[in-house]
Amino acid sequence: MIDALTLAAGLAALALAAWCGFAFARDESTKDWHFIGMAVVAVLALAQLVIGVVRLTGGDRPAQGTTIFVAYLLGAAAAVPAAGFMSLAERTRWGSATVAAGAVVLAVLEVRLYDIWGG
Repeated sequence: MIDALTLAAGLAALALAAWCGFAFARDESTKDWHFIGMAVVAVLALAQLVIGVVRLTGGDRPAQGTTIFVAYLLGAAAAVPAAGFMSLAERTRWGSATVAAGAVVLAVLEVRLYDIWGG
């Protein structure tokens, strides 16, 4: 994997979590700006998914197994979009909390992906 992309995705996810956590603390629902932030984080996770699949098809193998690596890649790519869709259903402060939680999950998945690849 590309370490810089993993780091960027993890840090962007933590920044999104802090931003949405701040909105939750101020009793605000997710706004359009939050969705733009979610899109940026989702694009980073999707780029990582594509690069991971390309590396796997190119013959590179993760240290801890291909199946678990692909499962974590798919989970990382789905974490923030799923939280974003759930926040649309919950247009209260709890929608912001949902996105913050999804972003924290993505950050943890990024650390785990780094471990699985052999970092």
